[in-house]
Amino acid sequence: MIQTDKHSSSRSVIARMLDAVDAKIATLEEFIMATGIILMAINTIVNVISRYIFNHSIIFAEELNSTFILLVTFAGMGYAARHGRHIRMSAIYDHMPDKARKILMTVIVAVTALFMFLLAYYAVQYIYHVYSKGRIMPALGIPVYITYLWVPVGFFITGIQYALTTLKNIREKDIYLSTELKEHSAPEIEV
Repeated sequence: MIQTDKHSSSRSVIARMLDAVDAKIATLEEFIMATGIILMAINTIVNVISRYIFNHSIIFAEELNSTFILLVTFAGMGYAARHGRHIRMSAIYDHMPDKARKILMTVIVAVTALFMFLLAYYAVQYIYHVYSKGRIMPALGIPVYITYLWVPVGFFITGIQYALTTLKNIREKDIYLSTELKEHSAPEIEV
């Protein structure tokens, strides 16, 4: 009996640590997305005002918005994974028995996590390639590789999110589409 209590106690400590990591990642994702969207809006509004009042666009506005789009897109991947908002093809999955769906969902999120980590690795290699070329953004004058740093970060955070979902599916009895969303609580979307 004591061993069972120690085992469940260590499991709850690990679960609490994983939940703490998950909460920190959620806060980071939300901050990055909110900041990126606000800065993109400010940049666009200032550029429009400049164009109509002074008859000249801000030279670096397009490059800056491209950077913000990368930032929001790749931070948004982790956010979408956290809330179970990625596209799912579930015609066959929906007709499977509960146990088979549980196994399949666990495999799907585990494989997705591995692919996200692999894409993060390839993104780092690509950034190194761009870095070695020494390309610089013409208007901003900053190295191009800096704007791409968000890509592996986004893939890595999304990979962590799917890995945490994998662990949640292994630990819990219910089927989880994400760490926060059980399968039965997924909203139905009518087309």
